[in-house]
Amino acid sequence: MKQHDMRRHIAHAAARLLAEDGSLDYGSAKRKAARQLGAPDSRSLPDNVEVEEALRSYRALYQAEETRAQLALLRQVAIDYMERLADFDPHLTGPVLNGTAGRHAGVQLQLFSDQPKELEFLLMRLPVPYATGEFRPADTPTRVFPRFVLDDPRAPVELVVYPAAELRSMKRLQADGSPRRVRLPQAKALT
Repeated sequence: MKQHDMRRHIAHAAARLLAEDGSLDYGSAKRKAARQLGAPDSRSLPDNVEVEEALRSYRALYQAEETRAQLALLRQVAIDYMERLADFDPHLTGPVLNGTAGRHAGVQLQLFSDQPKELEFLLMRLPVPYATGEFRPADTPTRVFPRFVLDDPRAPVELVVYPAAELRSMKRLQADGSPRRVRLPQAKALT
């Protein structure tokens, strides 16, 4: 089988795994799909854009109604929290933004503020339990940012807090030209 064909097969197998098992990330799904297809050669692994396109196709074909309803709910949850957290310059990112969120997805928000303690005070006043932790970007694992995961009954909400100046240096677009993050007005336009 040609390398291009194998990449496509791995992308679609990984998309199926992601759609059916929400515990996998893209990297794990690609490696598991490659093993299942007998393609241990890492040069055959598709990139995340290829997997994302295959995931959209899979969901449109096999989970269209469920995905549409779940995505609408998740986007509403995102808007609710973005409005509550407006003082922290919230940006929607991840599967809820790019339209690949399914039954296992949560909301991912990036906040930009030089006052992360103020955020925690606000979270303490909300009637939603939350856990704290750290986020280390894959491309710069030595950097650490505060992370909060809210246990909203509708869907988990992950908040990562970056310094306000960090927004200027972060990439704005994905490899395919789509936005990596959007502010509240653009998020509302998605619904």
